[in-house]
Amino acid sequence: MTRTPLLALAMLGLLAACGEPVSPVGQAPAAALLDSEVSEASVERNEQGYLEEVYHLPPEPPRSEPLRASTLAMYTSTQDGDVTVPAVPEHLLSEAKKRKEVPYYAPYKAGTIVVDPGARKLYHLLGDDRAMSYTVAVGAAGKAFSGEAKIAFKREWPTWTPTQNMIRREPEVYKQFAGGMDGGLDNPLGARALYLYRNGKDTLYRIHGTRSPASIGHAVSSGCIRLFNQDIIDLAAQVENGTRVVVLNESQSGRYTTSPATMVSEADISDAG
Repeated sequence: MTRTPLLALAMLGLLAACGEPVSPVGQAPAAALLDSEVSEASVERNEQGYLEEVYHLPPEPPRSEPLRASTLAMYTSTQDGDVTVPAVPEHLLSEAKKRKEVPYYAPYKAGTIVVDPGARKLYHLLGDDRAMSYTVAVGAAGKAFSGEAKIAFKREWPTWTPTQNMIRREPEVYKQFAGGMDGGLDNPLGARALYLYRNGKDTLYRIHGTRSPASIGHAVSSGCIRLFNQDIIDLAAQVENGTRVVVLNESQSGRYTTSPATMVSEADISDAG
């Protein structure tokens, strides 16, 4: 990788996908990361020549089992309209991280999305106590949204636009992007973005792709949920506007992964003793 010397590109890489309210027909804004997070990432061009954030992350854990051919095929390079989506680097993949159907016992109707930031997972409910599981990158501790919202609309290869406050604060950096940064592999929103609203108002929270696949499975962003581009393309094709989204808080993490029928309460254990 080569580090870009351009201030504008460096600053652009330190932006998250969340920001000021956006109308359904407008462009997707972004918000700057907090100062405490700025030092955690730099922007470099990868081997394919595209921008990506480089984070100071722990190494990927050893795989518990070899990668299956079907997993490699799931995350291989793919054509999406006019864009060739690069393959996810093999060292970032595992059977645990790939998207897959799993048991999930959430008390919501099929089609609902449940995000578990603590587990770095997103579940798209299929019904009959099954869900499609995706590994995600999540907002840093204490900054993530929780509660309920609905998908107001979604965008393919969305435009990224700095807010007016950003342009006023640092015109030398942001003015050149005032008209928006076109969607594409350099764009921090990735291949798709799902825009979450609550009571008709923009939550500033997005479920979106990424230009930095190494971030997936970690807490690195400024509050939004990121997926591999191959995964957000898959998810966006399955959901409709109006889809319910439930984001669990820290105390709820791991909920719904165990069948209620197999759970033993403390009272049961006490009675058995």
